[in-house]
Amino acid sequence: MLTFTLGTFAIALNHLLLISALALATFVGWRVAKRGGDNPESALFSLFLLGMLAARIAFVAVYWGHYRNDPWQIIDLRDGGFLAWPGVIVLVLAALYRGWRRPGLRRPLGFGVISGVAFWVLATLSLNIYEQGTRLPDITLRNAAGETVKLADYQGGPLVINLWATWCPPCRREMPVLENAQQQRPDLTFLFVNQAESMQSVATFLETQGLSLNNVLFDRSGHLGQAVGSMALPTTLFYSPDGQLLTSHLGELSNASLARALENFDIPNPTTNAAPATSARKLPCPASATC
Repeated sequence: MLTFTLGTFAIALNHLLLISALALATFVGWRVAKRGGDNPESALFSLFLLGMLAARIAFVAVYWGHYRNDPWQIIDLRDGGFLAWPGVIVLVLAALYRGWRRPGLRRPLGFGVISGVAFWVLATLSLNIYEQGTRLPDITLRNAAGETVKLADYQGGPLVINLWATWCPPCRREMPVLENAQQQRPDLTFLFVNQAESMQSVATFLETQGLSLNNVLFDRSGHLGQAVGSMALPTTLFYSPDGQLLTSHLGELSNASLARALENFDIPNPTTNAAPATSARKLPCPASATC
């Protein structure tokens, strides 16, 4: 399961874990403060924001090449570009400084930070272990020619599967990023699995937007999203050649966040001229921009 869904509301599990960690830290700090000390609620919230800021700055610094030509993307947090551990380190150091300056805050703040960070670390590790034990679903889809294809037919090489819809604004914004990556990384197979829309509406969208995408597939019933446990769009899944889920990304991809996700795949040796392993497995389709 990649998202927590309640009615029409859906939130990524990693985001839910982060919010839960803050809530737990606040509760523990408040309980400890009742036995003596200052309530650390405001301090914990400011430390949380400081940690998020540090995590964002670290991400931008590491992937600066993708932000250099468009600095405004730095403040666009919709791509989920954060490096967790720099944020945690800054948070802990700032908490130590706060405790040193305010003795009455030391014990409640310390217990709050320790409980929140410990919960987040253990829960995140457990989620990662669960995700990486997930296999490529045995799902039947249709291609642009209306032919039935199996998702397993594309197994045998690294897979990037994007779940999207034309009515989804983040999906539309990230399409040029994925189109460029598809051209730059021929060693990977990109599958664009449309969710519950007609072939005609998708073809019209791609034509009007000037997008040239290979492997556009159709999931009329949304079975793939249900199988991977994601009720939110866009969702991008990254699978190893043997069909094991390596990582996932819920929400809009930027050049930087996609580059980070693609680090799960080895860069091919430029001296090798072998075709991607999946090319021999693709089913025949008409000569069109979508297949």
